Parts: sequence; C-alpha cells; structure tokens
Amino acid sequence: MRGFTESIGRWVIQGTEGTGRAAMLCAETLSWTFRPPYRIKQLFNAMEFVGVGSIFIVLLTGLFTGAVFALQGAGAFRMFNAESLVGPTVGISLARELSPVLTGLMVTGRAGSGIATELGTMRVTEQIDALYTMAVNPVQYLIVPRVIAGLVMVPLLSVLFTLVGMGGCYFVGVVLLNIDPGIFISKVQWFVDPKDLINGLVKACAFGGILTMVGCYKGFYASGGARGVGLATTQSVVLSSVLILVADYFLTAMMFQ
Repeated sequence: MRGFTESIGRWVIQGTEGTGRAAMLCAETLSWTFRPPYRIKQLFNAMEFVGVGSIFIVLLTGLFTGAVFALQGAGAFRMFNAESLVGPTVGISLARELSPVLTGLMVTGRAGSGIATELGTMRVTEQIDALYTMAVNPVQYLIVPRVIAGLVMVPLLSVLFTLVGMGGCYFVGVVLLNIDPGIFISKVQWFVDPKDLINGLVKACAFGGILTMVGCYKGFYASGGARGVGLATTQSVVLSSVLILVADYFLTAMMFQ
C-alpha cells in the first residue's frame, strides 16, 4: 500500500513539474516571437519541413478520406432515396472536422516526431548548450520558427485536404455512383457555409500550434542518450494526438453551439 501511494505521489509530482515547465516554455516562446533578431531563414526551413514535406501524405489521406465517406454516405442515403446529399454531407464533415483533425494527426506523425527527434538529438549531444555559450537563445533560434511554421502551414494543408477530399467525393459520387454533377455541385454550394471553412481553419491553426509545441517541448527536454530521444519522440506523437482530439472537442463545443 505504501509503494502504491508513493507511485501515485511521484506521478502527480512529475505531472505538475512537467505542466509547469511546459507553461514556462510556452510563455518564453511567446515572448521571443516578437523580439529581434528574427530568424527568417530558420522560419522558411521550418515551413518547408512542416508544410511542403507533408503535402504528399496529406493529399493522399484527403483523397481516400473523401472517397470512402462518399461511398459510405451513398449507401446510407440510398435507403432514403437521397443520394444527392452525399456531396454536402461530406463537404461539411471535411470542412468542420475531418480536414483539420486528420491533417493534424498526419503532420504529427511526420513533422511532430521529426521535430522531437531533431531537438532531442541536439540536446543529448550538447548542441543546445553550445547555443547558450554563443549567446544565442535556443528558444528563439529553434522553437519559435517551428511553432510559427505549424501555425501557418497546417491550416494551408487543411485547405488542400478539403479540396482533394471533395475531389475524391466527386469522383465516387458522380463517376462511380452516377449522381448528377450539377445537383452534386449545387447541393455543396447550398449547404456548405463559409463559416464551416473558417472554423476548420481556426481548428487547424490550433492543432498546428499544439503539435509543434509538444514536439519542441519533448525534444528540448530530452535526456538519457539515444533511448531518451526515442522515448521523447514516442511521447511527442502520443501526447500531440491526444491533445488534438481533446482540443477538437472543446473547440467544436465553442464554435457550433
């Protein structure tokens, strides 16, 4: 019983310390975002890594997500003789939920893990300590560009996800299921509101900040050599995915009341 109580206390202490350290890192990141010197080259490198490098996996996921949802939706709507609602249903689902969430999860698996691995390797090889000795703040040099890249590039990737997803939905609905193309497009225009797209972009921006901040935090405080870097990478992906899903619930509750 004593060992069980000690383990719970140890877990609570570690969780409290980790939460406080993460909050302090977020505050320091925010304060260094608007202070010179501005690392433009680092920012563009981070945008290329987070955004351009994730285009293929996001487009592939979006294409088959739209196609699968069109196929499933057509089977359900066929029972009510309402196949024309396949397009707007998939469009609303993509704009509100699927595009930002799945984009966030895909970018987490690719870029978030890469950020944690890169910063973790720099930490265990003392490269971050070397930045301090050269009077370069590592938060400004390493973390701020990556967080800004996540805030900018994930919403753009979410837009691409929505476009390609609707392309997959159009192909399945019009070409394979013989839905009238005019009705398909007019229904999408009628039911999908610009507000849905804006809310999806807000979600994607929040998810981009979450996945980059978590990846930077786990990598920045990694320890224990190669094993510690691998553990930090795993924890980064798991924690980012969970936080994205939790944040999605609260953002949805605030936006669509």
